[in-house]
Amino acid sequence: ASTPVSPPSSTQPLLCCRYYFSLQKMVSKKQKKAQESINARLALVVKSGKYTLGYKSTLKAIRNGEAKLVIISNNCPPLRKSEIEYYAILSKTGVHHYSGNNIDLGSACGRYFRCSTLSITDPGDSDIIREQ
Repeated sequence: ASTPVSPPSSTQPLLCCRYYFSLQKMVSKKQKKAQESINARLALVVKSGKYTLGYKSTLKAIRNGEAKLVIISNNCPPLRKSEIEYYAILSKTGVHHYSGNNIDLGSACGRYFRCSTLSITDPGDSDIIREQ
């Protein structure tokens, strides 16, 4: 006679999930410091400089030669990302790949909406362009 197999207890998957999520959120101190640094510089640009949020306005700024630096979030669609990078190369504009997603980039700019691209036309008091 075979013995019935009991289903796994409910705590086993929970421990696996906790372990998985703890691995997902592990970020090195260097990466975290760099992220905080770019966020602080971005906040200074928002306060004292000029910038445009969004894909269309970023492309316009690049085409007009106004953009000094373009920041792209990590979850920007690949076609958009490559198009912006191509235009930036042609206009000799710097490109920074932001390590956070579009929600994080919007929050770093002090906005309550998502933003996948951002172009800085005047850095103001910030040294964000010299740093990139």
